[in-house]
Amino acid sequence: MTIEIGVIIATASFIIGFFTFFNRNRDKDVKSPATESAIIRKKLDNIGQSVDSIRIDFKASDQRWTALSKTVIRIDKSTKQAHKRIDQIEKKGEI
Repeated sequence: MTIEIGVIIATASFIIGFFTFFNRNRDKDVKSPATESAIIRKKLDNIGQSVDSIRIDFKASDQRWTALSKTVIRIDKSTKQAHKRIDQIEKKGEI
């Protein structure tokens, strides 16, 4: 009977050890994808913030280009008027 009790204890220890090992590995298997998912989410958030920053910079640049374009148009009109006045002065012979 002592052999049977030893075998039972050994078998029970083996089964308990197996389930403990299985549960630890199962926890690691669950933690690993969760960690990877958290890392991926963080990287996507960083990419999203970078895209938003680029979008804001682009809008500011677009506004500057629009303002510059309006200035060039005004200068062009002013230059045309100046040339017309110069042409009129030349026709009168004042130059």
